[in-house]
Amino acid sequence: MAGQSVFLLMVTGQIEAGKFSEFDDLYCKYSFVFGQDWVITTGLEEGISQITKKSRDARQLFVWNFPLDLTFKSTNPFGWPQLVLSVYGLDAFGREVVRGYGAVHVPVSPGSHSRVIPMFVPESSSKLQKFTSWIMGRRPEFVDPKFVAQGESREVTRVRSQGSITVKFNIVTKDMKTLGYKVGAAEHPALVTTPTSHPSGSEAASNITTQRRTTDLTVETGDPMATSGIR
Repeated sequence: MAGQSVFLLMVTGQIEAGKFSEFDDLYCKYSFVFGQDWVITTGLEEGISQITKKSRDARQLFVWNFPLDLTFKSTNPFGWPQLVLSVYGLDAFGREVVRGYGAVHVPVSPGSHSRVIPMFVPESSSKLQKFTSWIMGRRPEFVDPKFVAQGESREVTRVRSQGSITVKFNIVTKDMKTLGYKVGAAEHPALVTTPTSHPSGSEAASNITTQRRTTDLTVETGDPMATSGIR
């Protein structure tokens, strides 16, 4: 019975390239954020890419082509996994500084998907703090990059857009139909299941519409401005 209550989500792909025209010699860290009902059965939850230089053509891309390969199992679509990215490089004094944070939900529908993730960096609250942090080499950054996948305390966070990253996903699901979940093929696919109580918490961005016999749950891309935990 236990095996029949679990569905699988297999995620492969790669962090293809980033665009940060003002910098050079950057590397990327990734991690996955997911709900308490989700478990990684194979693969790595987080990783770090190689350092790459900006291309010398007109595109000025940082090409990583860093692979993603892992499998989740879950009993509940709530807390659908998100990919969190953070990019780092060196400043003029050789100190490591963050060049961008971003997050995106893993696509729901099976198949090949390409996502362009807008990146951003925290900003100091005043010009004096900005100058001081530049001199001291302690620029604003998040204590935990995974906070960008949450929606708490966004009103107290000041950020600035900076760059973007392209990610390719290849998605395979198993046993979702057996459990009553129907994954649509539209741009914003829906999961259809019998009504259940929705757990509290801020682990995923989801809209739930309860009908007489079914519930449509659409997993949306999280707001990249949703941040907390600045040091």
